[in-house]
Amino acid sequence: MAEQGGTETSAPAFDYMLYEGDPDHLRTVVATPSQPNPRIDSSLLKLKHRIGHGPFGDVWLATHHQSGHDYDEYHEVAMKMLHPIKEEDMTKFLVKFDELFLKIRKLQSVCWLHGISIISQKAFQHICIAMKFYEGSVGDRMAKLKGGKLPLPDVLRYGVGLAKGIHEVHSLGILVLNIKPTNLLLDEHDQVVLGDFGIPYLLLGVQLPDPDMSFRLGSPNYMAPEQWEPDVRGPISVETDSWGFGCCILEMLTGGQPWFGKSVSEIYNSVVLKKEKPQLPSGLPPAIENVLNGCFEYDLRNRPLIGDILQAFESARDTVSNDGEWIGVGNKVTLNRTSGSFYSTWFLTKDLLQVGDIVRSRKTPNNCKNMAVAEGTIVGLEKDTDRDGFVLVRVQGIHNPLRVNITTLERVTSGLASGDWVRLSDENRNRNHSSIGILHSIDRDGSVRVGFIGHETLWKGHCEQLQMADPYSVGQFVKVKGNVLSPRFPWLHKRNGIWATGRITEILANGCLVVKFPGRFVFRGESDTFLADPSEVEHVSFETCSTLVDKFGHVEDYHWAVRPLTIVFGVLTALKVGFVVGHSVGGRLKKGARKTHGGGGGGGGGQDGQNSGGKSKWLPSPVANMLSREGSAPPVAAR
Repeated sequence: MAEQGGTETSAPAFDYMLYEGDPDHLRTVVATPSQPNPRIDSSLLKLKHRIGHGPFGDVWLATHHQSGHDYDEYHEVAMKMLHPIKEEDMTKFLVKFDELFLKIRKLQSVCWLHGISIISQKAFQHICIAMKFYEGSVGDRMAKLKGGKLPLPDVLRYGVGLAKGIHEVHSLGILVLNIKPTNLLLDEHDQVVLGDFGIPYLLLGVQLPDPDMSFRLGSPNYMAPEQWEPDVRGPISVETDSWGFGCCILEMLTGGQPWFGKSVSEIYNSVVLKKEKPQLPSGLPPAIENVLNGCFEYDLRNRPLIGDILQAFESARDTVSNDGEWIGVGNKVTLNRTSGSFYSTWFLTKDLLQVGDIVRSRKTPNNCKNMAVAEGTIVGLEKDTDRDGFVLVRVQGIHNPLRVNITTLERVTSGLASGDWVRLSDENRNRNHSSIGILHSIDRDGSVRVGFIGHETLWKGHCEQLQMADPYSVGQFVKVKGNVLSPRFPWLHKRNGIWATGRITEILANGCLVVKFPGRFVFRGESDTFLADPSEVEHVSFETCSTLVDKFGHVEDYHWAVRPLTIVFGVLTALKVGFVVGHSVGGRLKKGARKTHGGGGGGGGGQDGQNSGGKSKWLPSPVANMLSREGSAPPVAAR
């Protein structure tokens, strides 16, 4: 029987008058009920049988015995038994759980928690989380349907409930990171309840028994690119759950898992390296197709927030009829990305502008020039919201305010804006992560969130702890600095032992540089992509090359064929020069011989083999005399 603990609320505090013998001197006392204890004695829990299995542990059906002076109850609960971890990590996890226990109990769209316990099994201690038992899940319902597909109205209804649950978890500063249909529980009213409140997030920094689990945080078929090696390809953020949301909705619509039939390594290659996206079914409402396409953006900054997703799904419910059709079939969905822009519309509208904000023209990743608005102040909004439309910006030196589209502007606070390259000041640096990263957001009070290599989540701090850093862009050439002996990531050497020069092909959200080496010939099976910490490399160009040898070496960095082509060109040039010189010398010799022969035929030759032109002085005397002999007849060929 499903336990109805989800409706339980803590009793409010109340006042009462304390009588201590003197009716004229009563004392007011505030009575506060005792807070529920999140810890459950393991002797009060009885495991029945296992009902599920996940990447972080097993799910058991269990009985929780609760008793008091006036009650004695047995509740059927679902018990999530996590894989064993070290004792010191177990203590850290319990502290995090205790801090969130009462907050999670207040969430309406998240499973009801009974508490947490430590249970010994097979010589190992396991963290066990007891929660309300629900009879089924969205995954169970899909398994009972032919083809596994759900009707579109149900998908939209479940999507709204799922988005609400994720939004509630995010409000506590937690990420779910394990969103899949089997974790979408259904209550007695067929409403979605989120069955995972962010266990992978609480396990961040914990050494797990399976090394592969430290490599990824979640279920592979539903994981965003940054969830694979989050300290390298991260950071994980609220937009990470947008990818998981999209995978769940896609499975409800198609009846099949994303990347079904692929191994973990194949999914990694498809999602992380090849940047493939799941294929959406046709015939969806434009708003839903738009938001789902946004969920599968490779760069997390270009994905919609859960609030945007919730709004799209709530609005789509009104356009869908009971038979699953939607009003406006056949309308073309436009790509949700501004023309010629690196950023999606979701990214461009995340920062709600207000009157009084200082703004400037938005810089593209590869261009910091051609700014229409160097800096100005917003003096008016055309609408109550800046999700679309224009704002009026007053710029110094211009009399009338400029009418500017909000997608072309970025808010500036203390000289910083989202997307800027920043470095930590010396006193705030940490050896565990890079000192240079990308600013993701800055609040009006100066609070910042920055992506750094080595930091699995966004680093949170204040703008006073940051300094502007030199930006990197795709297409630049970089090499490891000379004073870096052991870089964070493997890097190539040239033949003479110095660091090789590579070209930036991609920049991840935490500032990690993806580099290829065009000057290196890659054999089949070899990796042609390397990673670089921006704090360990320097920019290389012809201007930074001081000598001609360095400049030629930089030319070789553009393609591996430069050196062999140079050698071939040098050989061909040498042959050509040799041929030209030889032809020229041979021609002169023949010309000199003809002139000498012509002079002997006309008579009047000089003594000692010298003719009038003096052309035979270089010949031996007998030969010169023979050539210059008067009246000599031309030789006759023997017959």
